Amino acid sequence: MAVYTEVSFDEAAAFLRFLNLGQLHSIKGAAGGIENTNYFVDTDQGQYVLTLFERLTFEQLPFYLHLMKHLAARGIPVPDPAADAQGQILHRLKGKPAAVVNKLRGHSELQPTPAHCASVGDMLARLHLAGLDYPRQQPNLRGLPWWNETVPVVLAHLTPDQRSLIQDELAYQNQVASLPDYRSLPRGVIHADLFRDNVMFEDGRLTGFFDFYFAGCDTLLFDIGVCLNDWCIELGIGALNAARADAFMAGYQRVRPLSAAERTLLPAQQRAGALRFWISRLWDFHLPRQASVLKAHDPGHFERVLRQRLAQPYLL
Repeated sequence: MAVYTEVSFDEAAAFLRFLNLGQLHSIKGAAGGIENTNYFVDTDQGQYVLTLFERLTFEQLPFYLHLMKHLAARGIPVPDPAADAQGQILHRLKGKPAAVVNKLRGHSELQPTPAHCASVGDMLARLHLAGLDYPRQQPNLRGLPWWNETVPVVLAHLTPDQRSLIQDELAYQNQVASLPDYRSLPRGVIHADLFRDNVMFEDGRLTGFFDFYFAGCDTLLFDIGVCLNDWCIELGIGALNAARADAFMAGYQRVRPLSAAERTLLPAQQRAGALRFWISRLWDFHLPRQASVLKAHDPGHFERVLRQRLAQPYLL
């Protein structure tokens, strides 16, 4: 989350009244994340998150907002976009696409235990199954085509060793994508950004997934790789924590067992997840947009994760 577009108290108050969400009591810009403008807003009816979309378009956004509605209807705990009197859930504020969702209960668990990881694995598998009949289609906008476009842009900011690593890994991922086993992987809707700060817990119980604005249609295995690279690593060095990884995978496979091809390609998709976020953090760090509130992420973190996945792949 970040603040690129300033919204005044009066502007937010009028917008929330338009959505019949009550009288505004407070508004606070959110500093985490980097893609959209986000405010936490409290009214006499509840707590909400107001988002102005800085990159996603009016044409792209129905995929994400209706996905949340679809998942919620199938028992997945996700934020619910607020509708206007005509039932529309995509709005306009300050000339930009906007939405308001309810704020989930609880807090993010930034030091997860194996039990937390098992809960996330279980719910991710349920999300994947619930999304199989979602009728809208949109590719993962930060998938392989975007990596191929963006790596040449960031190369100038890397050392020779880093350039070699990122180019070799990109070549490897293009090779993997051409394999028959890869093309046979189960596909569907994925969250694609399910880090520790996008999941809420209350009293040890998982209360929700949020921030679906990187979601898209891709291999379900890529989502697993992204999660393993965040929930199941030691943050300082990127090394995998085997107990947490085993718990995550056990929780996931109790709901949706992996196919033989998925088991084989799991290490490759962990590497893919590390590459994806290394590229995007390099891009955001070296080519930032101006924002009044912004906390940039360290690109070096996912470089370390990628090196760890190369040195010590996690195998089922």
